[in-house]
Amino acid sequence: MELRQLGRADYAHTVQSMQDYTAARTPDSPDMLLICEHLPLYTQGLAGKSDHILNPGDIPVVATNRGGQVTFHGPGQVVAYPLIDLQRAGYYVKEYVYRVEEAVIRTLDHFGVTGHRVAGAPGIYVRQDDPHSHALLPQRPQKREGNAASVPNFEGLGKIAALGIKVSRHCTYHGVALNVAMDLEPFARINPCGYAGLQTVDLSTIGVQTTWEEAAQVLGQQLSIRLAP
Repeated sequence: MELRQLGRADYAHTVQSMQDYTAARTPDSPDMLLICEHLPLYTQGLAGKSDHILNPGDIPVVATNRGGQVTFHGPGQVVAYPLIDLQRAGYYVKEYVYRVEEAVIRTLDHFGVTGHRVAGAPGIYVRQDDPHSHALLPQRPQKREGNAASVPNFEGLGKIAALGIKVSRHCTYHGVALNVAMDLEPFARINPCGYAGLQTVDLSTIGVQTTWEEAAQVLGQQLSIRLAP
């Protein structure tokens, strides 16, 4: 996988470049991983509802073609965009999502933090009272009985990484955002990922002091490992 560190990148330009690459790529085109951060903006996914944007103020709201609802991007957040040919890699979308989440979990583990999945809610979460605890969550994904979908339960949790992807011609773009050390106030002006009252955290608020560069390096390494064919 070809890794490109973009630094602080314009969101619209980055999305356009991902779309152009995905549209033009051939079975021989290399997979790529773009890592960057963005200036403050809200992005609204295809499933997004306008009433989840409560008070954007002077922060731009950008409609985008990834899955999911509304989220916030800003400085101090590592955004990773894997451009993967799933057909060539040999796994399906559900497995791809699992692998991306696993890369975030392993990245958090590098910093001594335990990341968790929550049934019915993509992304990664941490215990706010004890982010280092390895105890399993009662609301973790488990084998379902019947066809009843899980209702997400965020009690005691903070969301530290948001996931939103697009797959076109078996190829992925958009990706995952890991909160490192950022201004979290703008998350209070939306229903993050469509959930009213969902708490958002970053590494700094749970006591981990690191740099954007270190977090980006670890996440990039983990994604390269976990997304390999």
